[in-house]
Amino acid sequence: MTTLKNLPTLAKVGLGFAALLIPAVLLGIIFGSSGETDFQPQAEFELTPYIALELGPVDLSITKAVVYLVLAAGITLGLMLYIAKRMEARPNRVQTMVETAYTFMRDSIARNNMDDAMARRWFPFVGTLFLFIWVSNIIGYIPLPFNTTHTIAVGGLELPTFAIYAATANISVPLVLTLMVWIAYHVEGVRAKGPIKYIKGWVPAGVSGVAAFPLFLIEAISQFVRIISLSVRLFANILAGHLLILFMGGGLAVILGLAALGWITLPIAWVFFLFEIVLIATLQAFIFATLTAIYLGEAVAESH
Repeated sequence: MTTLKNLPTLAKVGLGFAALLIPAVLLGIIFGSSGETDFQPQAEFELTPYIALELGPVDLSITKAVVYLVLAAGITLGLMLYIAKRMEARPNRVQTMVETAYTFMRDSIARNNMDDAMARRWFPFVGTLFLFIWVSNIIGYIPLPFNTTHTIAVGGLELPTFAIYAATANISVPLVLTLMVWIAYHVEGVRAKGPIKYIKGWVPAGVSGVAAFPLFLIEAISQFVRIISLSVRLFANILAGHLLILFMGGGLAVILGLAALGWITLPIAWVFFLFEIVLIATLQAFIFATLTAIYLGEAVAESH
C-alpha cells in the first residue's frame, strides 16, 4: 500500500496545492464573488502628512516615512548605546551576537574592500550604514499603527490602523544615503590623490590619445549611474517585498472580490514574509554597505 511518505516529491507538492485549491474553489462556489472593488494597494505607500510644514518650496511635513526614519535611527542608536554600556569580560548571548556582527562588518565588509588605514577611518561610517538600513528594513515588517490610508473609530477618534511600511521603501531615503556615499568617496579620492590625479585615474593605465576620451566619458557616466543603481536597488527590493506581502496577504482577494482566494494567497504571503525578513532585509543592508566600502577603497587605490 502506497503511503504519503513513499510518494514522489512532485506528487506531494501536487497534493499540497490541491489541499489549498479545493477548499478555495468550494468556498468560492458557496459564497460567490462580491465583484471588483476600488481598493488600491499602492495607496498604502501614500505619505499623508501628520503635521504639514512647508518652508517656501521645501516640504518638511511629518509623514509616515519621517516617523519610520526617526524610529530606525533611534532604535539603532539606543540599541548600540545600551549594549556598549553593558559589555562584560564574559559575554552573554546578546553580547556574543553583537560582537559577531561587529567582526562581520569589520572584516567581511570594511577590511575586505579597503586597506587597513582606510578601514579604520571609514568603518564607523560603513558599519552605521549597515546597521541603520538593517534596522529600518526589519521594523518595516512589524505592523505598526501609522497607516493613514485606513482608520478605525475608537471612542470617537479616528485612529490609524496597523500596517507594514519601511523608510527604505521611500526612494528619498535610499537616495539621500546614496548621495552621502557618493560625495564621501569622491572627497576621499580627491583628498588622497589630488583632483587631477584622481580624475586621471578614471582612465585605465596605459591608455592615451584619442582612445582615452571615450573611456573617460564612459567612466564619468558610470559614476553618476551609481547614484541610481545604489539607491534604486535598495528601494525597489524593499518596496517589491512589501507589495508582494500586501497582495498575497489579502490585497489580491479584495481586488478580485474573491474572499476564498485568501485561502491560497495567505500561506504564500507568510512564505514571502519569512523570506523577506530573514534574507532580504539583511542582504540589502549588506549589499549597500559592501558597495560603499568598495567605492571608498576604489577611490584611493593606485590603479582604478
